[in-house]
Amino acid sequence: MKRMLVALRSYVQGPGIMPEIGEHVALLGDNAVVVGGNTALKNTRDAISKSLAEHKIKYVFELFSGETTLQEIERLENFASTQKANLIIGVGGGKVIDTVKVVADDLNIPVALVPTVVASDAPCSALSIIYKEDGTIKQFRTLREHPALVFVDTQIIARAPVRFLVAGMGDALSTRFEADACFSSGAKNFIGTYTTSAALAIARLCYDSLINYGYLAKMAVENKTAVPALEKVVEAVILHSGLGFENVGVAAAHAIQDGFVTLEDTSGFLHGEKVAFCTLVQLVLENRGVDLLNEVYGFCHSVGLPITLAEIGVSSSDRDKLLQVARVAMESPLKMMENLPFPVTAHDIYDAILFADALGNLFHSRQAINEHASVNPRLETGNQL
Repeated sequence: MKRMLVALRSYVQGPGIMPEIGEHVALLGDNAVVVGGNTALKNTRDAISKSLAEHKIKYVFELFSGETTLQEIERLENFASTQKANLIIGVGGGKVIDTVKVVADDLNIPVALVPTVVASDAPCSALSIIYKEDGTIKQFRTLREHPALVFVDTQIIARAPVRFLVAGMGDALSTRFEADACFSSGAKNFIGTYTTSAALAIARLCYDSLINYGYLAKMAVENKTAVPALEKVVEAVILHSGLGFENVGVAAAHAIQDGFVTLEDTSGFLHGEKVAFCTLVQLVLENRGVDLLNEVYGFCHSVGLPITLAEIGVSSSDRDKLLQVARVAMESPLKMMENLPFPVTAHDIYDAILFADALGNLFHSRQAINEHASVNPRLETGNQL
């Protein structure tokens, strides 16, 4: 049985480290195109410019259009070729990161990524999601190489809107449970091999960090402070979740999320917000016990992640839409539902969505799934036991 673990070349994280980026980028190339959105570049341009110049790296900035489409990828490839770039640097959130990963892969040059928000686990993987012009998923692109560098200044993360961090925790929340499902079912990972014990341990460490430090990390960003709890959660969302999902696999949570993406009602919600609710749906499908449900619902509630359909803009009474979600999940091109260790039908998913929603409403009213179970105290107070 062949097992393999793959990873990026370098991961660098810490508060106030942006002035050091040139030192790391200089190992990769000397002519960079730096791609980012308005806000991301506004917050980093001066520090990046100074550091690259100090290390004698030629650079030019280029604005990102905002969407990971084939048209934007082609535009940036043409621009980078015109500049004779031998390195791409992506600055910003998940979409710019997914875009520049494809650009660098097509041009066969290294890519360095500078996340300025922590809304997903996109930076560390050799995967990108490409969208159609209407915002629906066009394809999942597997890349030949991993990012050469992921560089995270947590002072910048601490000053970003807290909603992005919370969404990132929602995306990372699924990693342990999807990893457990893939491991139990014997599913192959994104690199076509079976998982290693190390990858499974990383996925579980991701969950532990969220449960222990997630509430504190949210408070840290609300107060714009880069404290150790935030460091733990940033590492969990970007590094642990990124390594975990790619090296173990994904299952129901992401398949069902892809179903919700097809509903216009959910368009105003971030990927991780939807994944969080869909993780609860997966736990229902797996018939997880009340103690774990209390812990996961309690965590989501404590940091502000959705635990009901209404919190992602969907009515529980809209049977047709929920059945559509279930059918799309079953038809995923990645066959994610097959990574559960038991067979599932679209109607099973539909019922699990409704039941996860019912449990969420119950939790809101009682702060627990049943009257005999109490929420983990560390989730109520934000303190680690």
